[in-house]
Amino acid sequence: MSKKWVYLFSEGNAEQRNLLGGKGANLAEMTRIGLPVPQGFTVTTEACIEYLNENKLTYEMIGQINTHMQKLEEIAGKKFGDETNPLLVSVRSGARVSMPGMMDTILNLGLNDQTVLGLAQNTGNERFAYDSYRRFIQMFGDVVQEIDKNQFEAVLDEIKEREGFTIDTQLTTKNLQEIVERYKEIVLAETEKPFPQDPSAQLYMAVEAVFRSWNNPRAFVYRDMNDIPHDIGTAVNVQSMVFGNMGDDSGTGVAFTRDPATGEKNLFGEFLVNAQGEDVVAGIRTPRSIDQLKNVMPTVYTQFAETAELLEKHYHDMQDMEFTIEKGKLYMLQTRNGKRTAAAAVRCAVEMVTEGLIDKKTAVSRVEPQALDQLLHPTFDEAAEKKAEVLTEGLPASPGAATGRVYFTAEEAKAAADNGEDVILVRQETSPEDIEGMYASKGILTARGGMTSHAAVVARGMGTCCVAGCDFVKVDEAHKQFRVGTDYIKEGDYISLNGSTGKVYRGAIKTQDPELSGNFGTLMEWADEFRTMKVRTNADTPRDAEKAVEFGAEGIGLCRTEHMFFDEDRIPSVRRMILSKSVEQREKYLEELLPMQKSDFIGIYKAMKELPVTVRLLDPPLHEFLPSEPEDIKSLAEDMGMSVEEMEADIEGLKEFNPMLGHRGCRLAVTYPEIAVMQTRAIMEAAIEVAQGEGITIVPEIMIPLVGMLGEMSYVEGIIRETAEKVKAEKGSDITYMVGTMMEIPRATLIADQIAEKAEFFSFGTNDLTQMTFGFSRDDAGKFIPEYKEKGILPGDPFASIDQEGVGQLVSKGVELGRKTKADLKCGVCGEHGGDPKSVKFFHNVGLSYVSCSPFRVPIARLAAAQAAIESK
Repeated sequence: MSKKWVYLFSEGNAEQRNLLGGKGANLAEMTRIGLPVPQGFTVTTEACIEYLNENKLTYEMIGQINTHMQKLEEIAGKKFGDETNPLLVSVRSGARVSMPGMMDTILNLGLNDQTVLGLAQNTGNERFAYDSYRRFIQMFGDVVQEIDKNQFEAVLDEIKEREGFTIDTQLTTKNLQEIVERYKEIVLAETEKPFPQDPSAQLYMAVEAVFRSWNNPRAFVYRDMNDIPHDIGTAVNVQSMVFGNMGDDSGTGVAFTRDPATGEKNLFGEFLVNAQGEDVVAGIRTPRSIDQLKNVMPTVYTQFAETAELLEKHYHDMQDMEFTIEKGKLYMLQTRNGKRTAAAAVRCAVEMVTEGLIDKKTAVSRVEPQALDQLLHPTFDEAAEKKAEVLTEGLPASPGAATGRVYFTAEEAKAAADNGEDVILVRQETSPEDIEGMYASKGILTARGGMTSHAAVVARGMGTCCVAGCDFVKVDEAHKQFRVGTDYIKEGDYISLNGSTGKVYRGAIKTQDPELSGNFGTLMEWADEFRTMKVRTNADTPRDAEKAVEFGAEGIGLCRTEHMFFDEDRIPSVRRMILSKSVEQREKYLEELLPMQKSDFIGIYKAMKELPVTVRLLDPPLHEFLPSEPEDIKSLAEDMGMSVEEMEADIEGLKEFNPMLGHRGCRLAVTYPEIAVMQTRAIMEAAIEVAQGEGITIVPEIMIPLVGMLGEMSYVEGIIRETAEKVKAEKGSDITYMVGTMMEIPRATLIADQIAEKAEFFSFGTNDLTQMTFGFSRDDAGKFIPEYKEKGILPGDPFASIDQEGVGQLVSKGVELGRKTKADLKCGVCGEHGGDPKSVKFFHNVGLSYVSCSPFRVPIARLAAAQAAIESK
């Protein structure tokens, strides 16, 4: 029996998302529950993969498309390609995962020079028929034949200007007929073939174009950014056309069951009277708010509100719906789970539990951990915003605050961002081609488009601040400027956007950190109920530590002592210590550093109270602390009574060919044990002082970096214990402490059972472990990793998300061997992998005790750890 490549909407359901794509599965489900859906059929994702392999539609596929078109003709009571009663269809892509604006829609397919006459006769509206035809030629030319749409727009603008019209609806039938002929000339000139008149040929070409678009560059970028596999393909939905542009009792719209920016429970969306679907999303006309539909078509509004509620209850989630009204009759074109900001995701999740729609477990599982990043970013300082000069106001399309320099193209925005600038991308309207520039920008400003335009949807998904539909902004891309009234803002000028109010300000505005409470706090409490793995933070200062505790950190997993050495008041002592000629001289300068290091640790212990703190001994190569500027070298030479030449020679002598694998980590403690002695003393004295002064229990965790051999571990552990016991005796303290190691050399993970004989805890330093396992330098890998990803050699950046097959196996092996020696061995991970949701899930599965990440990633790790615990049950 031949494979089934095509399904009628009435043959599928919501469970078949992988086969029918998200859109197809939801259309089938809406059909199943009896909603008014224009009928059609879906060509499957499997057909897409087959097409991409074969580079053509197979005879079997074409046969099934034709058979299903005949079935659709019976359902609709119209005939495809018929001159008197033509069936017209839309062709839309629909991948398994929603990819807004990435794949293009074709409306009115089936129109040609003959069927347009039938449509005019059937509807009694010749103007409408030719308007549909000119739209179809433009869409088909753009999407299928890859003709620059600006060529079509130019003809439209030229004729409107000639006739003195300002909007499309003023065009007469005669104007539209002229436009159709001019459009056909463009197609002929560009493709050297007349515009296809055979509706079946149009359909096959459109299906192939959707399949091909799966591999277009912007789709690739979106999938990479959102971790969507490249080999799942897209489905194609062929659906009977319903027309929203048949007069003032018709219209089209997009709506959400809740506000996608805030999560508030009320219908949110927009509609246009006498318009077709893409007009709303494309942002070509600025639409009206959905609540105004009550006044325009009260019966339709009531039916729509009831349908929206039914859909939300059916799917147990906020829905994003597209609808068309044809001569007073409502049709639902699609529904899907709505994209939303992090704030909206959290509010929806918490309120839906209160409403009894979902349970706590679902609420915790539903919020994307990475999305919380959006909630942790600054807003404008209120006083500074009040004083700022308002340039103009648009629609608050994606919340947040952004300040940056203005750029007018995606390429320029990306280049400026790569150079370290904060960028605001200003466009007439954005399109999927702008995706990389949007991703690189702090904020996006568009002159056209509504709350559901491309710019708004994509910005909300990325958590980027966006103000859309700024009618007073006149963009002049050619001269790299925009005008608001008589004010001109040029490329490179600063502006500020408030994506929560829609206000646009001249100049830069001071920002402030967000406050986290309410729904966010509730969701985090629920996450902590399910989570079994602890979350710590990487912090080197009391300020970082306090911020992390505010975000829910349960300790410090990595406190890097070297960052404290770079302070202005101590770098001279550090340099003198490094360049000392004898142990005695070195000890003298270490003596100067001791009270400074101790005060650092006192600050951190006070901030963390009784929470655990893991302090890593000095790790980087010593030459990193030495001066490179001639005046600094001269000043240090004078200070140490040396000649400049001698000083330069000493500095040169400390430089290394490959510092990452050089004289660093525990190797420093082996060659200069006095450094480890000073640091251990500072840690222990600080801990004892704070414990005694505050009446609390502190258990210092001292971590030896870069251990690869048991001998290194034994030697440095001996120095630490001898010094710690000495300090305890001097202070009359019975404080307990732990000595552990950073597992970052592949060899260490393979002999972890031996190292665990001396170590009381392991902390996997996955940044260095990744470097050494791959043989990649983290600082240089950026030059080739993007190519590796593009060519399918690497699935992702192993420094961003842990390589589970290689590096991950070393972590797993290290934990397993270590716990063979010590069953209760505490094993954690530090490094940015500790805040990456995919990596956190992996670490949970291999049994780590905790992850540690930067303060702003702590809530992300908490939620990811909870989701991992829920999934593994």
